[in-house]
Parts: sequence; C-alpha cells; structure tokens
Amino acid sequence: MNIGIQADRRSFLRMAGVTALAAAGPLPTMAQAAQQDFVANSRAQAAKTPIRVTQLAANIHLLQGYGGNMAVQTGTDGKLLIDSSYMPAAPRILAALEALSKDPASTLINSHWHVDHVDGNRPMHEAGFQILAHTKTRERLSTPQTMKLLHISLPAYPRAAWPMTTFEESMTLWRNGDRIRMAHYAPAHTDTDISIHFEHANVLHVADIWFNGFYPLIDESSGGNIDGMIHASAQALTLADDQTKIIPGHGPLGTRQQLVEYHEMLATVRESVAKLKKSGVSEQEAIARKPTATLDAKWGKGGMTPDVFTGIVYRTVNV
Repeated sequence: MNIGIQADRRSFLRMAGVTALAAAGPLPTMAQAAQQDFVANSRAQAAKTPIRVTQLAANIHLLQGYGGNMAVQTGTDGKLLIDSSYMPAAPRILAALEALSKDPASTLINSHWHVDHVDGNRPMHEAGFQILAHTKTRERLSTPQTMKLLHISLPAYPRAAWPMTTFEESMTLWRNGDRIRMAHYAPAHTDTDISIHFEHANVLHVADIWFNGFYPLIDESSGGNIDGMIHASAQALTLADDQTKIIPGHGPLGTRQQLVEYHEMLATVRESVAKLKKSGVSEQEAIARKPTATLDAKWGKGGMTPDVFTGIVYRTVNV
C-alpha cells in the first residue's frame, strides 16, 4: 500500500471534506478499505464539525462545514437551501438555519449528486424541504453509483432523499424578492452539475466546477472531463461581474478574478497534457514529465496532487 497516497487522501478529507484521493493507477489493496471507511469516516467528521455562517447579502448566507459549501436564502417565501452536506451534519445545519430566521423550510437545491453535497437530503426533506435538482442527479441518487478514482461504490439513496422536481437545461424560481436562475453545465465535474444564480443579490453558486485555490477533482465515472470543466468555468464567468460573490464547491468564497485565474489554469494544463497525449506519450510518462510544474506552487497545495490531476486530465482530454 502506498503510504504517501494515503497521506494525500487524509489531507484532502481534512481540507475539503469531500473525497479521499487514489493514485492514477490501480490500487487494489486500498479499494476495500476505501469502500468500507470513506462514507463512515466523512459522516463522523461532519457530526462534530461546526457550521460556519457568513452573510453574503441581506437574506443570503454561506454555510460551511465538513462537506461542500452550502448557501441559504431566507424570507417569507420560505428558506431556500443549496446542498445538504453529510447526513450527521443535519442537526447543526438546521440549528444554523433556525438561528438565521423563523421562515419555514421550502426548497433544497442539489448542485450535483456527490455524497458530500446530498447525503443530508433525507433529514432535510423530513424537516420540510422539497428537493430540486437536475434530472441526472435524481437518476444517480436513485441507483447504485461508483466513483472509480476513489475506489468506492455507493448504494441508491432512499426515496425520501431523491429530488421530486427536476429540470433538463435551465429553470427559474422567483423567491424572497429575487430571481434565481439555474443552469445545467455540459458534463464537467460530473454530468449532473448546475449553477445557481441569485440575480438581484448578485450571488452565484457554481458548485464543484470550481475548487477555489487548488486542483479540482473531476469524476470520470460520472462523465466528468477537463474540457467540460473549462467550458463550465467559462460559462460561470459570463454570469459574474467584479462585484459578484461566487461560491465554489470547495474552498473560500471567491471573486470573478479568482475564477478567471482558475479557468486559465485549467486551460493551460489541458493544453500541455493534450500535446503530450497527441504525441503518443503514455499516461505515466506524461505524469513523469511534470506538465504542471510551473503551476504547482499556487495550485498544488490541496488534496488533489499534481500527478493525480495530470492523470485525470490525460484520461479525459479529447485530442
């Protein structure tokens, strides 16, 4: 078993609360432990991690715990929540929501299907939230799923955790004095990703197409690919101006300029790796040539190591 890779897995769990990393190549000795421990360990961490609340607009707050970044809009039309983190975090999340306002629960929007964003769906539904998401999110939550990069398999969620309202390309809600536009990205981080834009408040939740400050995880098993990530980040940029508060799936609240830099990083890595792949270089040789070397000081400090990220780009880039 590769101890260095295990350390990377643990550091990413601590930092992003989302995934444990596996190497580009097969790791059969890690697979069984990952399947048994990943969700249980993440839920245990979520149960004891406080929910940090940051006000972004008069009635919109960012919620951060051990999982993907959440957001809530409050008002007399009812609370609108984006993502539900891990199941054991639900009591803390509900307490944070109650402290913000006494408005009733209304709508829970899932930004995509991954466990760190949807595991709390059932308790949130039981608290009164109606779940809304892209159609493919419902499909993936209602059937067993596998994330090959992480060597884990997940069973279908119970019916109470499924979105009961879905859309294909876009959808608009009018809630609490704002127009909320949702749009589906072409497959990027997964094939289920959406953006959620509070137009009046100028707050944009872009979910896991943006890992702010570090190389992103791209879930190949769910249709994710580097070209889609580049396109999705470009799409998000068209919705933002210099005053937009942009919520990434993981990492701190961001600005448009930070998203521009992230988009440019993705495009640079894609170009470098695509050239190597097109020339006939193997995946392992491409990794050995360190095509991200000039970027690693800025982007390689997260749980997604440069070598693992290079492997993902190599496998998913269309040349």
